[in-house]
Amino acid sequence: MEFMKNKYKCFSLFSGGLDSILAVLHMRKLGYEVIPVFFQTPFFGAEKALKAAENADIQIRVIDITADYIKMLENPAYGFGKNMNPCIDCHGLMFRKAGEMMEAEQVDFLISGEVLGQRPMSQRFDALNSVGKLSKVKDLLIRPLSQKLLADTLPVREGWVKKEEMLDIQGRGRQRQIKMAKEFGISHYQNPGGGCLLTDQGFSRRLKDLIRYKMLTVKNIRLLRLGRHFRLNPNCKFIVGKNNNDNEKINQLAAEGLIFQTVNQPGPLGLMISLAEIGNCEIEQAASILLRYSNKAATEDVVSFGNGTESDQQIKITKMEERSVVKLMI
Repeated sequence: MEFMKNKYKCFSLFSGGLDSILAVLHMRKLGYEVIPVFFQTPFFGAEKALKAAENADIQIRVIDITADYIKMLENPAYGFGKNMNPCIDCHGLMFRKAGEMMEAEQVDFLISGEVLGQRPMSQRFDALNSVGKLSKVKDLLIRPLSQKLLADTLPVREGWVKKEEMLDIQGRGRQRQIKMAKEFGISHYQNPGGGCLLTDQGFSRRLKDLIRYKMLTVKNIRLLRLGRHFRLNPNCKFIVGKNNNDNEKINQLAAEGLIFQTVNQPGPLGLMISLAEIGNCEIEQAASILLRYSNKAATEDVVSFGNGTESDQQIKITKMEERSVVKLMI
């Protein structure tokens, strides 16, 4: 789709949702050079955004901000949503990272597909202002889909962006966005919301455990999506795979942990991660838990364990009782 040219350039925060697609296409239609950016973390990958961009004939740039995101997650200024989703701080961080890139790329301002009133936590009027404050580039932000309803920022005041060319969409209804999508020839797009693991109750519970016990690392975050998780003591946790896919991924992430597996029959893989030296008590607990989830194992059976992918030690142990397992489950 060819558009007229405009001398001003902007970064666009791109999520892959319909609103972010429309913000890009609307500004391009007005002639602006728009550079869509997707900020990636372990909690939301770029796969869906890349697919959505391809369907809309948009090229996006993917940038990993994991280190900064984890630091923010430990103490978000505006707190969390229903689970562990720090929506305001999340958007503020992304705008700040985009702002840091502006000078090197000779970009004039920033845009996003945020719609006033669409989401109760992050897109209220006061929340949009809070995002701006956190970003440190508040006066350079434009929300094309709702800018007519928002305070004028520098691009509007300086005439780089004409307010009358911006839109006044608000609320949770999506009729106008769907109409715009048809006008732009966009027939496939994601439903609003979803995709962020931090909104998932089970994942959030496991993440809180990592933060509480000072075990928040990228590898440990990746493990949160796999298997069943157990807290053995403040320094030690144990993970048991649910299926072959879990077992394979746990094995790939096991370089610094202690691997457990049944000896006499196939079964799930277990991984122990610890901040301190692992003692016999933890080994016995982990082996007993593993047997509980090994359907073919006898009530008393043999479990091997060892560092990394080599299980060179063995222990004969009894299956842990179900009620005891439940008490340790995260």
